[in-house]
Amino acid sequence: MLALTLLVPGTTPANITQRLSDTPLPADKGRLLFVEADRRNSGYRDMQVSLQMVLVSPRGGRTERSLRIQQLETDDDGDKVLVVFDLPASIRGTALLSYAHLQAVDDQWLFLPALKRIKKIASRNKTGSFVGSEFAFEDLSPQEVEKYDYEYVGEGEANGEATYIVDRMPRDPFSGYNRQRVWLDQIHLRVLRIDYFDRFDNNSKQLSFDGYKLYADVFWKPSFMKMINLRTQKSTELYWQDYMFQTGLSEDRDFSVNSLRRVR
Repeated sequence: MLALTLLVPGTTPANITQRLSDTPLPADKGRLLFVEADRRNSGYRDMQVSLQMVLVSPRGGRTERSLRIQQLETDDDGDKVLVVFDLPASIRGTALLSYAHLQAVDDQWLFLPALKRIKKIASRNKTGSFVGSEFAFEDLSPQEVEKYDYEYVGEGEANGEATYIVDRMPRDPFSGYNRQRVWLDQIHLRVLRIDYFDRFDNNSKQLSFDGYKLYADVFWKPSFMKMINLRTQKSTELYWQDYMFQTGLSEDRDFSVNSLRRVR
């Protein structure tokens, strides 16, 4: 969802601390932090980025893939995201299109070029692994603020930085998660770590973020992410590069369901 990106009074680290102190309820504190983090990271209109995905086995075996992501902000609903694989040749052209919604359940479609078929992902199936990685389909959909309830936990540390810790609980009844515990750095409100708790509230996965860089003097973006499956010890690494903003992507041309057949 589009939002102003210019800093306004009340958003400095000191004022965030004061606003937290002035907010008595943990649910309101948690939401306050995520609303502010979302505001700071919005307003780019559209974004394109290239990635290397590495699947790592418990014994250290590595399988590499190349992909790209396009994202579009909208005025009156959630963001749209397109994920397209370029390498290896066996999955080239495989694409996932996600429409996030502020109130309704998100929509997702998967295009499998070998079958020449576009498949809509059922809500109950969004907990499944995305192309063999440790990311679920629901992890690839934009994490809109309105999709969660919040609970402020307290302060802590991640990657050597002071953080705020917030639990967010998905409102989607078909989510694979009971809650996600998120560490946000206290200066820029960047996400440094997420612990995922399954429907039985067992800590099942952990996602870490590193190598943040500032783009266009406004947007903090990571250059590395790692999702670890705590049960199997498999992991998926993402190396982000070549971020581009305001590139002129079109909702009708680049994010329609029919466009999935042309993404190669």
